[in-house]
Amino acid sequence: MNNDSQKSGVQGFPLLADAERMFAKGEFDKAAQASMAHLRRYPDDPRALALLGTTAMQLGALGQAERFLRMAIKKGPSTLDMRRNLASVLNQQERLHEASLMFTEILREGNDPTIKAILAVIFDKLGRTDDAMELRRALVDQHPDNPHYLIALGHSLRAAGRVDDAIGAYRAATQLDIECGEAWWGLASIKSRVFTNEDISDLHRAITLAVDVRNSAPAHFALARAYHDRGSFAEAFQHYAIGNRQRAESIGYDASELTAEVAEVESTISASFVKTLERQAVTEDIPIFIVSLPRSGSTLLEQMLGSHADIEPIGELPYIPAILRSVVELVTQRGKATVPQIISRMTDTQADAMGQDYLRRARLHRKTDRRYFVDKLPHNWSNILFIKRILPQARFIDIRRPAMDCCFSNYTQSFSSAHASAFDLEDIAQCYVDYVRLMTHLDSVGPGLIHHIAYSELITDAENELRSVLTYLDLPWDPRMLDFHKLNRVVRTPSSEQVRRPLNRDGVDIWKPYIEWLSPLRTALGPLASV
Repeated sequence: MNNDSQKSGVQGFPLLADAERMFAKGEFDKAAQASMAHLRRYPDDPRALALLGTTAMQLGALGQAERFLRMAIKKGPSTLDMRRNLASVLNQQERLHEASLMFTEILREGNDPTIKAILAVIFDKLGRTDDAMELRRALVDQHPDNPHYLIALGHSLRAAGRVDDAIGAYRAATQLDIECGEAWWGLASIKSRVFTNEDISDLHRAITLAVDVRNSAPAHFALARAYHDRGSFAEAFQHYAIGNRQRAESIGYDASELTAEVAEVESTISASFVKTLERQAVTEDIPIFIVSLPRSGSTLLEQMLGSHADIEPIGELPYIPAILRSVVELVTQRGKATVPQIISRMTDTQADAMGQDYLRRARLHRKTDRRYFVDKLPHNWSNILFIKRILPQARFIDIRRPAMDCCFSNYTQSFSSAHASAFDLEDIAQCYVDYVRLMTHLDSVGPGLIHHIAYSELITDAENELRSVLTYLDLPWDPRMLDFHKLNRVVRTPSSEQVRRPLNRDGVDIWKPYIEWLSPLRTALGPLASV
């Protein structure tokens, strides 16, 4: 290392000082340029390398962030911030095992509650439910005045089927901070009528007090649910509309991007291209991808399939989008490229390496040696071609709920930004239209690639629909699939209570009480609105 780089602070290093000032102001592109200019003179300066890595992390260039942070740690004494940022990058890349090891080591050096909370989320993602619960209980015990630790504990309890305990945790959070919209939404998302008249008064007060959309929006969703349960549909829709508008304004979703992506697939992906994806798999593991829009019955179907003796359900794995994101980042450093172009240029060796990477990560969630396992991340419907390229043995099951029910159900959920299309009736309708367009095109160029299930038929004639799925999977019938509600497992989706009950029609025609306000949805869906 250059001796000058060992001076304290940035005295005598104007470019590095400029970079730090720009970073502090959020001018990340400028900070990166200044850091690189400094590194051209002092290439081994760990402080500049660490700053460049942290700046890349802020810009979403996770691969570059990892590279520069690892160089910084190697070139000089590693600070806690360097290692924490590297662990954060690994976490954002969904390299959960590596991130958990790093955060666990960092936690040993102190009792940072933020690290403990992050580690609990990672354990949850890895299916280490008991470990996550233990950390969250410790956080609540150590910080009883923090409502967010109670909310996180409530989420764990609910996923484990301990609904009454979850309600208690959410209520305790609202008592600590009446403005905490996430706590109110935790109560609202329980599939039973939990709100009292006093709760409704408190929710109105919470909305009046809230100055942050992160509190007011979920509180509006919760109040809408309370009015819905009372049959006050006009008041309910008013609050759904306000909550959705606040979320849409804070996110700035552009529906045309997805439409353009689907249009490119339609214009470039042919039957001959799909044929090239058929090749010998390098492993006997067979992942089953349930693909759909959110709120389409995917959790129910996973619970049914997971009751089969040869199939293991392991939830919504974040790995396909993470691997694809890393590939896109790497390729686009050399120039623009779309996902279909990336897939077509990929060698078999590269594809196999990515497939093995996915299977290694998925193995962290496996508790059995069953050949088939289910990954039900809904958004993988737009990743089918990429998945088929890296996992030629993969199977795809599309479960489709009628458009009006599906779209309106999305509109009534206080989702994270991961479901950004859900906060506007026309946006969620366009997403549904694009999803159907993609499925239709893939059926035309790759018959048999995807097996389709209609949610409305699954809940009325489950055995017939499930037998068709098993034929597609080349598996025998297992009558335990009809007793899916007896399967004891952690479920981390809004349908966690529903799949612990026998089949019912509670999700059918849920939009009809709101018909007078849904003309934008019906218009945007076009003919699909009546299917």
